Amino acid sequence: MPIGRTHAIALLGLTGAVVEIEADITSNLPSFVLIGLPDAALGEAKDRVRSAAVNSGCALPTRKITINLSPAALPKHGSGFDLAIAVAALAAAELIRAESIERVVHLGELALDGRLRPINGILPAVLAASRAGFATVMVPTGNADEAALVPGIRVVPVASLRDAAIWHGGEFEPEPVEAISRPAAETPHDDSGDLGDVIGNADTVEAMLVAAAGGHHVFLLGPPGAGKTMLASRLPGLLPDLDPAGALEVSSIRSLAGMPVGSSLITRPPFEAPHHTATAAALVGGGSGQIRPGAAARASHGVLFLDEAPEFSPSVLDALRQPLESGVISIHRANAVAHFPGRFQLVMAANPCPCGQYGARDSECTCPPQARRRYVGRLSGPLLDRIDIQFRVQRITAAQLRVAHEQPRLTTEVARQRVADARAAAGERLAATPWTLNSQVPGAWLRGAGMRLSPAVTADIDRALERGGITMRGYDRVLRLAWTISDIEGATRPTAAHLGQALYLRRAMSS
Repeated sequence: MPIGRTHAIALLGLTGAVVEIEADITSNLPSFVLIGLPDAALGEAKDRVRSAAVNSGCALPTRKITINLSPAALPKHGSGFDLAIAVAALAAAELIRAESIERVVHLGELALDGRLRPINGILPAVLAASRAGFATVMVPTGNADEAALVPGIRVVPVASLRDAAIWHGGEFEPEPVEAISRPAAETPHDDSGDLGDVIGNADTVEAMLVAAAGGHHVFLLGPPGAGKTMLASRLPGLLPDLDPAGALEVSSIRSLAGMPVGSSLITRPPFEAPHHTATAAALVGGGSGQIRPGAAARASHGVLFLDEAPEFSPSVLDALRQPLESGVISIHRANAVAHFPGRFQLVMAANPCPCGQYGARDSECTCPPQARRRYVGRLSGPLLDRIDIQFRVQRITAAQLRVAHEQPRLTTEVARQRVADARAAAGERLAATPWTLNSQVPGAWLRGAGMRLSPAVTADIDRALERGGITMRGYDRVLRLAWTISDIEGATRPTAAHLGQALYLRRAMSS
């Protein structure tokens, strides 16, 4: 009998590798052997495939069937190889045309009755197949809408193994079956609220505007009731819609995480707010078997909000230091390394002490000084040094409330337009560079020829650096903030006033 050959996709992070699946049938004692470094879920495919073939009316011969997954050294996880294994075995048994399956990538899990179950990660898998040069993919009917989001590739939806065999030339009578569907994707809705709901704290609102315009990280410190969570939840609404590449990446991460995508790409920046009991694996990704994206990866191109940040484990928080610097989340295993995008905006909120009242104008703190230092000290210096904006938020008083109702407030719609204009100005300046936002620009470039500001403009931050008020990394981050502020105000270059405002945003927490 001939050897049946087809292809599937093995995902490692968002990266997909093409796996060639070979099936050989010999006249030895009946058995089903699966080789090529499968995990436990994939190793159980032999029982699913045999039962599905029998119940689909295209039973495999009672001989020895050997399935090889190549390259053999590549780890392979999950049940998404079932369909490819089944059609390769059917081709080896000469029940379908071997030449038909060779040019198609097959993805899907088999139920025992022969129907195909939708799988997670179909979008990045189809994208990997397209990039590898394949023109056709066969997927479960429940994954068809999501697979069709990849342009330039033919998607063949099938409800059962029998339908797949008929499509590949098998001489079987069609039998309608009820396709297994996925839960419907939730209708997108903006529940972040309007920036105009924030009363008072005009300086903090302006700080969030700067953060949105430049993609800067934010740390908000203040007593309970000051509005830290409200401000953080408004930040995604200030961000512009995702570009096509960003929408495809965000949708791929959502697909890999097992969240329904639907028939259209995600176009709004995501917002993730994990609980402070989250582990490092929950925050950055991991898990046994297939490596899954954590909250930080799911927040890529959006906002990761850590409320009550000192309550998180210090080791969990420090796991964010590498993504904040490089924009990439790397999860290492003994035999593989998975990479996820990590370009998110980090917003951390914290009370100034365990009781939360330290520094509040209308309350008295009952915490001893040592407890206050120990509480905020759970946030490591290297992590805080990577946060561009560090701002102290105060509760508003009754007098401020009366005045605030009479003053105009910045709405989300107006703020988003100002953010879009500022990003357009930065994009024009950075058009010949690999960066798109001021927060991504390295300090060496800002201090280089053509971009270097005059000593008269940088006098304040030069003095702060000399006195140890900021580190060299902090110096560069103040420069980035100053460029963002100048973009918001329509200036061509930052002035000394812009540098002073940027330094205030960087050091307002200690003021």
